[in-house]
Amino acid sequence: QPPQLTRPELGGPVRIALLLPLSGPEQALGRSLLDAAIMALNEIGGDELVLLPRDTLGTPEGARIAADSALQEGAQLILGPVFSASVAAAAVPARARGVSMVAFSTDATVAGNGVFLLAFMPQQQVERVVGYAVSQGLRRFAALVPESPYGFAVVEALQSAVQTNGALVTQTQLYPETEQDLMDPVRMLADYQFRRDRLLAQRRALEARADDAARVELARLNERETLGALGYDAVLLPEGGTRLRQIAPLLPFFDIDPEVVRFLGTGLWDDPALGQEPALVGGWFAAPSPGQSGLFFERFTSLYGYRPSRIATLAYDAVALAAVLSRNADADFSITNLTSPSGFAGADGIFRFLSNGVVERGLAVMEVEARGLKVIDPAPVTFQAPVN
Repeated sequence: QPPQLTRPELGGPVRIALLLPLSGPEQALGRSLLDAAIMALNEIGGDELVLLPRDTLGTPEGARIAADSALQEGAQLILGPVFSASVAAAAVPARARGVSMVAFSTDATVAGNGVFLLAFMPQQQVERVVGYAVSQGLRRFAALVPESPYGFAVVEALQSAVQTNGALVTQTQLYPETEQDLMDPVRMLADYQFRRDRLLAQRRALEARADDAARVELARLNERETLGALGYDAVLLPEGGTRLRQIAPLLPFFDIDPEVVRFLGTGLWDDPALGQEPALVGGWFAAPSPGQSGLFFERFTSLYGYRPSRIATLAYDAVALAAVLSRNADADFSITNLTSPSGFAGADGIFRFLSNGVVERGLAVMEVEARGLKVIDPAPVTFQAPVN
């Protein structure tokens, strides 16, 4: 069991609120984040820092009440909550009191005006992997994406990234987020019927000729499912877990050959077991360097006896950030200090907050292998220049 946090006396150490879903459907995630925060408090926090954990109940109203409670108790910085609607709700009393928030949502629309997002942002993951793919000669991109806020953010990021890199998006195939049978969307992405009909027509033409050259060509085509190249060099698949494993084998089934078309992902691919799905072997995605986060997960598992959520590092880094800034004479959590151009070093590598409240991270490009993940383009270790 982690150590119990005691309620601080006013006028004592620096008080940091931590808003998490400690009950309700996401309580396992909340517990994981709380344990990571306590681990950071013990390793880095020192005596000057006290956490005020508050249960958001996993709801926006719960988050607002939790923020209000912590602020009344003198919280000088709010860490969390996790979900975008809860972040927006908790931000109302925080902004009213001029207290900054470092939250864990990936929804950039709730950032800014004192709210900073420490999460792994899909936009930067797409920019990083597309930039690398273009550097490797890939120019035409397609995407198979869910009709969800995450999917739409990925499509927007892809459009921006290809424009920046002088490439093209040639096809975007959407599917309902709750759709169970994804054969039709993949068939359309593959332009399968047209390419299949083209093959059958070519076979009929060769059979009608019945000469030696036609027989040789016919034998070659008998090994093919379709005829005609696809209009893209890479396809972006912003899914993870079971859903990704459901989609991946459908692509080669409809003759989108991973030997010809590079499969790309987002941070949702950050799973060492992904290579158990053969279609994903050789795929690329951008994520924090696994070497650094691996050390965190080893320490956490040793301490608590279970492997935490992948985003537990966010709570650890948020508390570590608060500890570093609280060592200033006046424990300054101002926007100026939080947006330091040189950034900070965390469990997932370097990060810094931009003026719009969104985090910028140093990301590596990873390749899926049959037995794990391999870094093929390392994460930067410093930020090169200040940004606005």
